[in-house]
Amino acid sequence: MEDNIDRTLEAVGPRLKRLRQHRDITLTELAERTGISASTLSRLESGLRRPTLEQLLPLARAYGVTLDELVDAPPTGDPRINLRPLPVGGDTVVLPLTRRPGGIQAYKFIKPADRGTGRPHMHTHEGYDWVYVLNGKLRLILGDRDMILTPGEAAEFDTSTPHWFGATAEGAVEYLSLFGRQGERAHVRAVEDEGD
Repeated sequence: MEDNIDRTLEAVGPRLKRLRQHRDITLTELAERTGISASTLSRLESGLRRPTLEQLLPLARAYGVTLDELVDAPPTGDPRINLRPLPVGGDTVVLPLTRRPGGIQAYKFIKPADRGTGRPHMHTHEGYDWVYVLNGKLRLILGDRDMILTPGEAAEFDTSTPHWFGATAEGAVEYLSLFGRQGERAHVRAVEDEGD
């Protein structure tokens, strides 16, 4: 039993680091949000310090996840998934669809209609993103390209290219995003026509 607890706590550090990097947050920004010093956060992420409940609670709150998700607690036997939206600036709703750390992560995004408040702020980070539009129109700015994706359309790109996602002025958009770190890509297999 003690070995399981030790293994669970040892895995928290890398999970904390992945969460922070995936959300593109610096240690300083996270320290401001949680009240935990940046040096303590760094030691937690590197595994040099074991997390306490007093540290895990504000971290779970800052990341918008449950404590169970943060520490990857063993399953309780209930097969239902408790989807909790992640708080993201403005009216955007983000539902994490994967529960395990590492590997390709899946999210469902719901973004409100664009209010036309000027040029969007572009982002870059390590990895690959694959998006699939469910409903509405998704505006994707990728480098110098500004494009509209409609339901059923998908795009895949290296996230080191400056990019931005949003709805159009016509209404909200719902889309799926599969995100993987460098070297992890989503692949869609084409079914060959038997006549070929």
